[in-house]
Amino acid sequence: MNGYQVTIFTQQDRRNHGQPLADWLLKAAKGLGISGGTVIAAAEGLGHDKRLHSAHFFELADQPIEITFALSEDEMTALFALLAQEPIRLFYTKTPIEYGVLGSAHG
Repeated sequence: MNGYQVTIFTQQDRRNHGQPLADWLLKAAKGLGISGGTVIAAAEGLGHDKRLHSAHFFELADQPIEITFALSEDEMTALFALLAQEPIRLFYTKTPIEYGVLGSAHG
């Protein structure tokens, strides 16, 4: 299948509707019928705000987080429409991809 890899970049301490942003985003995607997404926590990152963000030993609030989805065009359109309605500002990348599943369901 052809579609898009959408990666959203944020920090551990960002929230939406009282939930950590990454958790809220995965639940919102599930509610749209999107079947998968991956959250990756990074050690450090240079943000679009030109600040260095990093995980500290006692404090993870500023830790960079990536949320990545492989989406059909319809799924991407639905996700972006939902995000446009939310009171959040997000940096993202969108790359055309081919995706699918290999192997059998057994073993």
